[in-house]
Amino acid sequence: MQESLARTIREAIAELAGPGSDAAAAAAEVPVDFETPKDPSHGDLSTNVAMQLARPLRRRPREIAEAIVGALERRRQTDAELGRRLAGAEVAGPGFINLRFSAALLTDGVADILAAGDRYGRTGAGTGRRAIVEYVSANPTGPLTVGHGRNAVLGDTLANLLEWTGWEVTREYYFNNAGRQMRILGQSVRARAAELLEPAGPVRSLDLGGGDTALVPASFPDDGYVGDYIVDIAKVLLEERGAAVLEEADDEVFTRAAEKAIFADIEATMRRLRIEMDSYFNEASLYENGAVWKLVDELKSRDLAFERDGATWFKTSALGKTQTDREGERAVDTVLVKSSGEPTYRLPDIAYHVDKLERGFDLVLDVFGADHVATYPDVVRGVEAVGADSSKIDVVIYQFVTLVRAGEPFKMSTRKARYVTLDELMDEVGADVTRFFFLMRSPHTHLEFDLDLAREAGEKNPVFYLQYAHARISSILRKAAETGLELEDEGTVVDLDVLEHPNEAALMKELLRFPEVVAAAAETRGPHAVATYLRDVASAFSAFYRDSRILGEPAPLARARLHLAEAARIVLANGLAVLGIGAPDSM
Repeated sequence: MQESLARTIREAIAELAGPGSDAAAAAAEVPVDFETPKDPSHGDLSTNVAMQLARPLRRRPREIAEAIVGALERRRQTDAELGRRLAGAEVAGPGFINLRFSAALLTDGVADILAAGDRYGRTGAGTGRRAIVEYVSANPTGPLTVGHGRNAVLGDTLANLLEWTGWEVTREYYFNNAGRQMRILGQSVRARAAELLEPAGPVRSLDLGGGDTALVPASFPDDGYVGDYIVDIAKVLLEERGAAVLEEADDEVFTRAAEKAIFADIEATMRRLRIEMDSYFNEASLYENGAVWKLVDELKSRDLAFERDGATWFKTSALGKTQTDREGERAVDTVLVKSSGEPTYRLPDIAYHVDKLERGFDLVLDVFGADHVATYPDVVRGVEAVGADSSKIDVVIYQFVTLVRAGEPFKMSTRKARYVTLDELMDEVGADVTRFFFLMRSPHTHLEFDLDLAREAGEKNPVFYLQYAHARISSILRKAAETGLELEDEGTVVDLDVLEHPNEAALMKELLRFPEVVAAAAETRGPHAVATYLRDVASAFSAFYRDSRILGEPAPLARARLHLAEAARIVLANGLAVLGIGAPDSM
């Protein structure tokens, strides 16, 4: 409908400007955008395009608006489809154009929902294009924590949104199973294995920071991993290999055992959250195939990398990177390889993004925490510096999460070290609630995860409210079927024109917004908009069902209302599916 209206408005604009004129060319650059008025008395859609056209057309906005409305009215007389679906258009205020839908548009829309079923809401903006979404990407040094949870759920839901708008999506997990942190992981497991064999051996107090300490074996590394999961890994390794494993010359066997166990734990946690990765990319492969060193050579050949003080630097000063200090703003360069020969994480990250682009993806979407906000631009600069198309890279930066109980920040007790695991959170509130709470606010805002609200099984809990609405409709459908009132078979036309109550129309209008909401959420990378919309749907259904009985009404009206209820159920189920949340038939 909006596309049809926009075409007609553009034709009217071209006629006003004069085809081929400079004014027409300037006017063609002005977008025809619509919004839903907050006051329903102002119509169903509104556009301020007339006011945007005042300068290029050199005419008063209201005059332009009246001409556009006149064109719409003439089109309604000649275009049967538009005439059936658009009830009218009017000019308001200094030049707003308010548009009103016909009842036929609403009932046709409900029929479309019923015909589409679980496909309703899918659109084709991304058809023929491929996207890769990288998220989670925690190295295998410990279980997923609440800190990883928002990343995991946000990334997975963004992938869902892209799929719902036609993209072919690859979900990828990027990890590093080499380097210092992995060596320390292996040393931690070795020390715990030795402790298990000699529990009365020497111990020492390890400073964990923040006033916390832990008793560890004397051989435990100073910055080792102290979680009890390390002890569990050591136990399994001893059961499989026996005490002889401690005779290994290096820590590699301990490191690989830990990596295997931790990755199994991570994958199990993701499955609980309904997250399945399509591929895993190991940072080590970029060294094995020489991609990182090829990148350094390419930067040097372009005079964008140089040696200084034994380190290799990326000449970001030539690419617009600045830093502000006491002396003011100045251009700065960035270390790629330290004087020790150890690359900084930017080097493999740049090579990794070049690799993703070389794999032919049209969109490379990254989900990063707020701690990356100042550093990911270096990666984008590096990609652009070697001639790859950095415009295909999009980064979603999300703010962090605070657990709150009784209005105060809360640290759940844990047996796995000084953090709260994602599994512990799901044990307390469930996977559906965990997903929804991570999604219900904009990624750009700090999230307070209210544990009291999350545990509540009532309407105040937004997840319960939505799932209960779906279960309620399912119950209504079952009760109706028991009386002989059932949904028509697919392809059977149901007379929906008898739906005349204002709350019926309000619900229909809300349901028809779903494809638009999904498309906008995908485009803006804002899945919270879907969560907000679903609450509006549930509220509109409650108002409809309060005023519009189904059972006991004359058959044509009862049947029409039953099918409207089914349309609402479809939208709730599809919307929850986009968010990766279950839609129960009973509660």
